[in-house]
Amino acid sequence: MSGNETRRLVLAHFWVAFAAFLGALVLGEWQMYIRSPLRAWIGAPELYYRAVTAHGSAMGYVFPTLVAMGFGYAIVELALKQPLAGRRWAWTGFFLVVLGTVTAMVPVSLGLATVLYTFYPPLVGNAFYYIGLVLVVAGSWIWVALMSFNLRLWRRENPGATVPLPMFANLAGAYLWAWTSLGAAIEILFLILPVALGFKASIDAGLARVFFSWTLHAIVYFWLMPAYIAYYTLVPRAIGGRLYSDKMARISFVLFLVFSMPIGVHHLFQDPQVGAGMKFLHAVFTGMVSVPTLLTIFTITASVEIAGRLRGGTGVVGWVKRLPWKNPMMLAIAFSFVLLGFGGAGGLINMSYQLDFAVHNTQWITGHFHLIFGGAIVIMYFALAYDLWPHLTGRPLAASRLMRIQLWLWFTGMIVLTFPWHLTGILGMPRRMAYFDYAHPALAPQALPVILSVCGGLVLVVSGFLFILILLRGHRGAQVAPPAFRFSLPVHAAGVLPPALNGFRLWLALMVGLSLVNYGYPIAQLMMLEQTSVPAVPVGAP
Repeated sequence: MSGNETRRLVLAHFWVAFAAFLGALVLGEWQMYIRSPLRAWIGAPELYYRAVTAHGSAMGYVFPTLVAMGFGYAIVELALKQPLAGRRWAWTGFFLVVLGTVTAMVPVSLGLATVLYTFYPPLVGNAFYYIGLVLVVAGSWIWVALMSFNLRLWRRENPGATVPLPMFANLAGAYLWAWTSLGAAIEILFLILPVALGFKASIDAGLARVFFSWTLHAIVYFWLMPAYIAYYTLVPRAIGGRLYSDKMARISFVLFLVFSMPIGVHHLFQDPQVGAGMKFLHAVFTGMVSVPTLLTIFTITASVEIAGRLRGGTGVVGWVKRLPWKNPMMLAIAFSFVLLGFGGAGGLINMSYQLDFAVHNTQWITGHFHLIFGGAIVIMYFALAYDLWPHLTGRPLAASRLMRIQLWLWFTGMIVLTFPWHLTGILGMPRRMAYFDYAHPALAPQALPVILSVCGGLVLVVSGFLFILILLRGHRGAQVAPPAFRFSLPVHAAGVLPPALNGFRLWLALMVGLSLVNYGYPIAQLMMLEQTSVPAVPVGAP
C-alpha cells in the first residue's frame, strides 16, 4: 500500500475486529458450558441472556463490519493503485464504530439490554444499546460513501477502463450493506427508539419484525462478501493458479445484489402478520440466492483445478494430489467449501415453508447459522488476514505450520460444535434457552450431543487464541520489503466488458425494485391497519 497512514487505518480496523471476535468467542463457549450437563445451573438466567446479547452483537454487527471496512480500504490502494482519498473521513467512520460498540456494550454488560442481539419487540432494551448500534451503522455508511467516491476518482483518471475485479466486488458488498442496513435503521429510529427513550409506551411489533427481516438475512451476504472476494481474488494466486473466469465472478457478485434482499420474510414463516403469498414469494427468492453460490463453487473449483494441473496434475482427479495442501490458503478454501456445503444443505430446510415448521427456533437453526458464518465465512477472514498481514506490517508471517494447525482446529471445532446442534434441534431442543434439566427422561438423550458441542466450542476458542498469537508474532518479525501485492489473474483477460458487468446501475435498480415489491405490500398493509400496537416490555420489567 502507498502509505503508512493507510496501513495503520487497515490494521486498526482488523485489530478491533479481531478483539471483538475473541471476546465474543469466549462468551459463546461460556454460554454452552453453563447450559450443559457438565455443571450445575448458575441460577441466574439473566446472565446467560446478557452473554448471548453481547456475543451476538459483537460477532454479528461489529466483527464482520470492521473486517469488510478494513479490507475495503486495502482494496482501494492495492487494486486501484491510487492513494485512499478521504482518510480523515475513514478514521471518523472507524471511531464511530468503536464509540458505537462501547455505547452498546455498556448497557448490555449492566443487564439493561438483554434483547438477544435481535430487534424483536415488544421487548425493548436500554436506548443506549440502540444508539450505539446506530453509530456503528453510521460509521459503516461513511465507508460505503468512501468506496463509491474513490471509484469515481479512479474512473475520472481511467475513462472507459475495466474496474478491477476486487474493487468491483468490494463495491457490490458496500452497496448491499447500505441498502440492507436501512431496514433495521428504520425500525430502530422510528419504532424502537421512541419507546426506549420514553416517548411512547406501545409499539407495532408486527411492523417492526418486518423491517428487521429486511436486514436479518441479507446481512449474511454482506458478511460473506469479504470471503467471496478472497475466493476469487486471493485463492487462485496464492495456490499458484489462475481465476477461471473474471466475468463469472462479476455475475456472481451482481446476482448477490439482486437476490439477497427480497428473502428476509422467510424468517417470519411462523408470524401471522404477513400473508402466505408474501411468504411464498420470499421462499422462492431465498432459493434463488443459491445461484450465485453455485456459480462461485463451479468457478473456484475450476480455478483450483487449474492450479493443480499447472503443478503437473493429470487425469480426472490426479490434479487434486498436486495441490499445495501445506499452503494455508489451500486449506482455508477447502474447509470453507465443506462447511458452506453442509450449511447450505441445512438452509434448504429452513427456506421450505413446510419443513421450517419442524426446525424453527430449535438448535438446528443455531447449527446452520454457525456453519455458514462461523465456518465458511470466518475461516476465510483468517485466510485473508494471513495473506494481507506481511503487506500491512512489512514483516513476514513465518508460521505456516501454526497457521495450518489453527485452520484445522477451527474446521474440526466447527464440525464438532454444529453437528450435535442439528441433532438436538431435530430432537426438539429450543434455541436461546438458558437451562435444561438433563435428568428428565425426555431430555437425557440430548446430554451427550450437548457435551460434544461444548468440546467443539473449546477447540474453537483454542483456535481463536492461536490465530491472534500468529498475528502478534507477525509484528515481531524482521522488517522486510514484501514483494508487490497482486490479486489473482484470470485465465483470459477481461477485455472490454459490457456496461452491466462494469457498473452497478442496472443491478442497483433491480435490488431496490425487488425489495420494494417484496416488502412494499406487507409494510403498506401493516401501516394501514388500526390498533396494531402492543404494550412495550422494557428489559428488566416484571
